[in-house]
Amino acid sequence: MSVKRHYDREFVRTFFTSPTAVDGEDDSAKMLRSAGQLRGLQAPDVWVPDNEDATAPNMREEGVENIIEVVSEQGAEFPGEIHPRVVWHRESPTTRYQGFQQMLEITDPENGAVEHIDGFVIPEVGDIDDWKKADEFFTIIEHEHGLEEGSLSMSVIVESGEAELAMGDLREEMGKPSNNLERMFLLVDGEVDYTKDMRAMTPTGELPPWPELRHNTSRGASAAGLIAVDGPYDDIRDVEGYRERMKDNRAKGMTGIWSLTPGQVVEANTAPLPPKTGSWLLDVGGQEVELDAQDGKQVYDGDDLSLETDGEGGYVLQAGGDRLELDEDELTEELLDRTAYIPSMTDIVDSMEEFEAAKEAGKGAIAMTQAATLVIDGVEVEVSKDRMWDEATYQAAQTPITLFQDVYEHRPDQHEELAEMYGTDIVERATAVGN
Repeated sequence: MSVKRHYDREFVRTFFTSPTAVDGEDDSAKMLRSAGQLRGLQAPDVWVPDNEDATAPNMREEGVENIIEVVSEQGAEFPGEIHPRVVWHRESPTTRYQGFQQMLEITDPENGAVEHIDGFVIPEVGDIDDWKKADEFFTIIEHEHGLEEGSLSMSVIVESGEAELAMGDLREEMGKPSNNLERMFLLVDGEVDYTKDMRAMTPTGELPPWPELRHNTSRGASAAGLIAVDGPYDDIRDVEGYRERMKDNRAKGMTGIWSLTPGQVVEANTAPLPPKTGSWLLDVGGQEVELDAQDGKQVYDGDDLSLETDGEGGYVLQAGGDRLELDEDELTEELLDRTAYIPSMTDIVDSMEEFEAAKEAGKGAIAMTQAATLVIDGVEVEVSKDRMWDEATYQAAQTPITLFQDVYEHRPDQHEELAEMYGTDIVERATAVGN
């Protein structure tokens, strides 16, 4: 049985932080105002006015005032959720009290911002008792201001070994009468402080990739019915690296990622969505190369693989230092082993609709065929593979469609861009399939 979720969203793609007050500017809130005006694919699913690391300590009091002012003015029109980040530390009662005071001021109904505030992000948490301390402050704030209990969600940043271990306790603790941890929303990795807490070192001084932390956070979120978000990718010019990080994360079940710029927001908003067109991949020297679609054929145009006929009905395939002499069936089998297909949105919807129709007709499983004409050095080879679809296959294929449906439901500001990306017909079919 799946874990019950306590909020509307099932997916968060983007976690975008903005400094709450910039020193030396005529308008210290200018970055907040700019972020609050983002729309469409440039607007994040979760906007985090950051009154902790992104804002200098001497500017945080003004940062609270700026959050109140900007969210009061722009919050109603902002298309994503708004979750300010306040100060906190597992080892500092003083810092925790400061965070409580920041939340108390921001949520004061007389200040006009709380109706647009969805929750708060708590950094530097420790063991599960520390999470409960934060939760108790949320409850006090709700009682103090006459808000519905549990109306403010709590997200935490996992920045220590203590917090990582606490994720294993969360499922058992949520729902106990002594806390309101059902208010939990996001588990966000903070690899920079985590690296410091773990006393980790690399020869170059760069952050370790921490695949274990990302896996543990994704697992903790799945077990507790929450959403996992990866930490910041601070090389903002390395677009390909950002994409690879997100691809690796999605294989772990972690869809969301921290975004530091509107450009990263666009990348993170679009990367998890099914592609508009399908593509064939060919394994060449251990690397997957995307084939070029030309006139309905899939063309390899590299130098690391060659294919020619031997004049006697056979073929010679050269890959790296290997020279393979193959007949037609052996060649087809070899290329099938080397190819993979990335389905498009249309492919996924077509397959799901076909399986649904077969299930209606009383069939428990059907074969789906993928076929292509590969072209290597002008030599054409027909390849096809059958994949059995049963209920488990259907449900696995449904995840990207469920993501799309979640986005379509909660982000109407992106409807026009999604229709331009896929076409109106496939958008309509994608929102209906599986329901």
